[in-house]
Amino acid sequence: MKEPKIRFKGFCGEWEKNKLSHMVYSISSGKDTPSKGNFPLYGSTGIIGTVCSPSHSGPLLLVARVGANAGHIQLVDEECGITDNTLIVCPKAETLLDYLYYFFQQLNLNKLVYGSGQPLITGGMLKNIDVRVGSEDESQLLTIYFQHLDTLIQSTTKKIESLKQVKAASLQSMFPQEGETKPRVRFKGFEGEWEKLKADEIFKAFNEKNFPHLPVLSATQDRGMVMREEIGYNIFHDKSNEKTYKHILPGQFVIHLRSFQGGFAHSSIEGIASPAYTVMEFKNKSRHSDLFWKYIFMSKEFIKRLELITYGIRDGRSISFEEFSDMYFFVPFCEEQTAIASYLTNLDTQITLQTQRLEKLKQIKSACLDNMFV
Repeated sequence: MKEPKIRFKGFCGEWEKNKLSHMVYSISSGKDTPSKGNFPLYGSTGIIGTVCSPSHSGPLLLVARVGANAGHIQLVDEECGITDNTLIVCPKAETLLDYLYYFFQQLNLNKLVYGSGQPLITGGMLKNIDVRVGSEDESQLLTIYFQHLDTLIQSTTKKIESLKQVKAASLQSMFPQEGETKPRVRFKGFEGEWEKLKADEIFKAFNEKNFPHLPVLSATQDRGMVMREEIGYNIFHDKSNEKTYKHILPGQFVIHLRSFQGGFAHSSIEGIASPAYTVMEFKNKSRHSDLFWKYIFMSKEFIKRLELITYGIRDGRSISFEEFSDMYFFVPFCEEQTAIASYLTNLDTQITLQTQRLEKLKQIKSACLDNMFV
């Protein structure tokens, strides 16, 4: 193949082939470039930072050279310390720098190591790489396109992190903390202390069986109860035993095993689950929002409290419904529960959408790297 599968409109013809050694001043090891000043050293497991070569004052390219994990690429134009597990590439022209940066991202550097008898990528291996390049205009468009994708990926990543920080702060401020009877931040129109209730005043066990026609559900830490087939969990079981599985309805909660990270899974779907699980529901459904309680059961404060009452939980002991029933909670009226749950659900929706967008952008970049280079 002498031209890429995907090209920008208006460009055609074969790309010119060159050895990397003809496109760079040098490829040297980090051990030949002593660290200057009070800069930290960066290893090959995640190069972040910059370097200045004594023999070259322009921008550089760093390539991590660990064998099985080769491929960490970093563009740099300032000074910092590095380790000898890094190769320093000095392009002859700045216009080549960004192009080579993305060229290396689509190149399987591991192939250089496998079968070579060498434990690491060497400068000699890189020098002998064939690099095909289109016209200057096409190469420039290519790098601009990938830079735009990287900008979108970075901004989306930051937005996700910002939303997660908002959620964490909201969970801290919109629920009473230890020693408090009301939250510090509330929606307009709500005031007064929250009511202190014991868990057994709120919840009761639910134990219906003989629903083998319903789908089998599994408990997850972050998604609650989901269809077992969704998570690829195809553990063998005798289907004739499904009549003994416990019935689960939307809005109920499942206490599951080995639950040192929480162990209370909310269900938004109907199904059945292992008889080893404990299913519980509200005694008075009109007084409580299941989504509000979903966030309580996922909170760090609740998990911390749960660990104190459930001895041996890290060894796989199931959470006892009886032990949970003795816990106390501060609870607002249902209207405020609903307002809080709606706000947090909206945040979760935004986080999910942005996470999906990020994954799509990464898939687009990966596909373009595979098809827009030769």
